[in-house]
Amino acid sequence: MLFEKLIKKSSILFIVFISNASFADTVIEVKAEPNKGFYFPFLLKIPSNIETNYLIVETNNTGAVSDDFEVHYQSAKKAIVGNAVGPWVAKKLNSPILIPVFPRPKTDWEMYTHALDRDTLLVESGELKRIDLQLLAMISRAKKVLSNHSVTIQDKVILTGISASGSLANRFSMLHPDSIQLVVAGGLNGILMLPVDNVSNKKLNYPLGVNDFKKITGIDFNKTQWASVPQFLFMGENDTNDAVKYDDAYSDVERKTIYSALGQNMQPERWVKCQDIYKANNVNVVFHTYVNIGHGTNLKIHNDILNFVRKNI
Repeated sequence: MLFEKLIKKSSILFIVFISNASFADTVIEVKAEPNKGFYFPFLLKIPSNIETNYLIVETNNTGAVSDDFEVHYQSAKKAIVGNAVGPWVAKKLNSPILIPVFPRPKTDWEMYTHALDRDTLLVESGELKRIDLQLLAMISRAKKVLSNHSVTIQDKVILTGISASGSLANRFSMLHPDSIQLVVAGGLNGILMLPVDNVSNKKLNYPLGVNDFKKITGIDFNKTQWASVPQFLFMGENDTNDAVKYDDAYSDVERKTIYSALGQNMQPERWVKCQDIYKANNVNVVFHTYVNIGHGTNLKIHNDILNFVRKNI
C-alpha cells in the first residue's frame, strides 16, 4: 500500500512515499525559482539509501496537450515513482532522479515542449524561453538540495527518455554535451538529430541537424565532446509511432526535408540511415532494434539499459 505525507518548508514541498512501512523515499518538489533560472517546478526523488552518486534526469512526457498545469504536474508526480526507463534505473541503482514539470500547452499546440522541438527552442520571451537552459538550472538547484541532504553528486548527469522525452534527450545531449555522463533514449520515431549540416545537399536545421546550430543557440556545436558521450539508442521493431507525420512535432518544411534526405518510411529506412550517419561520424553509440516490441519497453530492454549504465559510470 502506497501513501504519502506532505511537509511544506519554504519553497520546497517534501512528499514522503512509504510502502508497507518498510522503506521511505523522499520526493521533493522544488517550486519555480525564476531568479535561479527556472520558471516551473521540478520533482526530485531521493532514495533512503543512496548507492550511486549520479543524478538521473528524465523529462516529463504528459502525452497530451493541456493548458491545465495540474495535468502535467500530476503526470510527473506519477512518473517519478513509476517504472519508466529513468525511474526504474534510479530504483535499481538507488540513485536520485529529477523530473521537471514543463507544460505542453494546448493554446500553442505546435510547440512540442516535451520533445524540445524547433518551435520550443526558438521561444524568445516568457516562461517557456530556453527550457533547455531552465533544465540546466534545475539540475544545478537539485545538486544544492542534495548537498543539503548530505548527498554528494557527480557533476554530469545520466539523461534518459522514451518517445518525446527520448527525442528531448537526444537533442539536449547535442546542445549541452558537457553536462552529460551518458544518454539513454528510445521510441525515437526512426529519426535522430544528426551531427551534420546536410544530407544529400539538403540543409538540416535544428532539430534535424546542426546547420543553424550557432545561429539559434549562440554557441558552436561541440561535435568532439558530444560524440564521446556514451549513448544507448533504441527502437522497437514493431513501433509504428511516427511523429514526423504530425504538425505538432514537425513543420511541413521539416517533413519534406526528412522524407527527401532520410526517407519516408520510419523503419527500417530512416532509422537505419540515421544509424549509419552516427557510425560514420564515430559517435560513441550502441543501437538496438528490439524484435516483437512496439512503442515501449520490456524487462529485457530495461536490463540492457541498466547494464549499459553500469558500464559507463
